[in-house]
Amino acid sequence: MPPPQALALARTKGLDLVEISPTAVPPVCRIMDFGQYQYEQQKRARAAKKHQKVIEVKEIKFRPRVDEHDYQFKKKHIERFLSDGDKVKATIFFRGRENAHPEIGRRILERLVADLGEVAVTEQDPQKEGNQLHTILAPKPGMKRSANTSSANQASRDAAGE
Repeated sequence: MPPPQALALARTKGLDLVEISPTAVPPVCRIMDFGQYQYEQQKRARAAKKHQKVIEVKEIKFRPRVDEHDYQFKKKHIERFLSDGDKVKATIFFRGRENAHPEIGRRILERLVADLGEVAVTEQDPQKEGNQLHTILAPKPGMKRSANTSSANQASRDAAGE
């Protein structure tokens, strides 16, 4: 129908004439309550945003002379971060004379990658920047996230008042 007639029909119903597809020939319009339409769009966008998972990059720092217990303790933290769906940046921090032996730090990172081979993939190979050697680990694509772990973490944060 011609635009003036459609506009008159929309006004009699107390609604708006909204152009849906301006590039179509002829342009496509719809008679609707535009305010309600915008509200529903915003509501859908908020719901989609609420359900998406934001991937964080957590960082774990090691030293070249890391003790076995400390290594195992930090490895468990990395496993937990990966099971929550986050990426992990493992960093070896060198000080003083330790800078002369980056191979020690590289061996620690290679051991870490080998130990976490079944739960993580290496997103970035070990690389040295200044006095740090780091690698980035990501959860394996087929791995399921532990929903109870993340909800338990959130519950403990809420209890602590964070």
